Amino acid sequence: MQYKRFKTREIKVGNVVVGGNAPISVQSMLFSKTRDIESSLEQINRLYFAGADIVRLACLDMIDARALKEIKQKSPLPLIVDIHFNHKLAIFCAEFIDGIRINPGNIGSKENIKDVVKACKERGIPIRIGVNHGSIEKQFSDKYGYNLDAMLESALYNIKLLEDLDFFDIKISMKTSDAQKTIEAYERLRSLCDYPFHLGVTEAGTKFHSTIKSSIALGNLLLKGIGDTIRVSMTGELEEEIRVARAILQDSGVQKSGVNIISCPTCGRIQSDLIKAIKIVEEKTKHINKPLNISVMGCVVNALGEAKGADVAIAFGKNQGLIIRHGEVVAKLKEDKLVERFLLEVEDEAKQRE
Repeated sequence: MQYKRFKTREIKVGNVVVGGNAPISVQSMLFSKTRDIESSLEQINRLYFAGADIVRLACLDMIDARALKEIKQKSPLPLIVDIHFNHKLAIFCAEFIDGIRINPGNIGSKENIKDVVKACKERGIPIRIGVNHGSIEKQFSDKYGYNLDAMLESALYNIKLLEDLDFFDIKISMKTSDAQKTIEAYERLRSLCDYPFHLGVTEAGTKFHSTIKSSIALGNLLLKGIGDTIRVSMTGELEEEIRVARAILQDSGVQKSGVNIISCPTCGRIQSDLIKAIKIVEEKTKHINKPLNISVMGCVVNALGEAKGADVAIAFGKNQGLIIRHGEVVAKLKEDKLVERFLLEVEDEAKQRE
């Protein structure tokens, strides 16, 4: 089945377009204290160089809010402020921030939301309605419990609330900590509105568990054409969040960027140090943004077949191997020379794609 993305409205978060035909953007959130300006900027710069498109920061009080104003002036990335409980902080931050995320379950009364909407409308910045399984408004949790019906009704209620205030620069998230429930939540809402979706599994855990949960949920939704911006939530792993998110986009075939490494799982037939070679190749090619398929295979059984389909490939043999580019052998070298020559060919291929 050919991939077809669900058509959504476009909004802008700073200079990043979300929705419509725009590329699916990748987000992360700082774990520094926002009031610590130096640490926050250090983390933002790490995310910038890791390939993030948008960054979110928590704002607990006016000390954070004032610090955020200074951070915004120096940030290389668009910033979204995450506001809970205190709508006045959202109003203050709307003067300089690129987007606001509110949780409908704790931002307060309709009047509070009306004031936030007014501030965002004046500045032309979007609001994310963040519906989380664990923090649904009491009126819906009392009626349904903390389940998907409550999440869906909360989302629709808050969408209508903003629409009634003549506000349409909206994106929506429907996050749970369970992959299957997250998939169902987004699927149920998708047919009921055309606003862009922010995908994520919330409280997904450590790198290992988050990678698995996020790959299942986000990959499933993306392949169904659902999703306009994504975050892979990990406990304290900034660059790794971006790396996994980009890999999900790449390996699902939804959005090609960077290097796709094809390598065998190792077996007793291998007569070369394939594991060492792969580690070097992965490290030395991680800066490449152009979509490339490269193959590093350890024996002759599958190596030549995989190499023919790759842009650049190594086919290892006993103490030697071949460098193959677009199906043509370009060099036959001793094992200790293969990786160096291979990396030169990969760099040249990437330059030619510029």
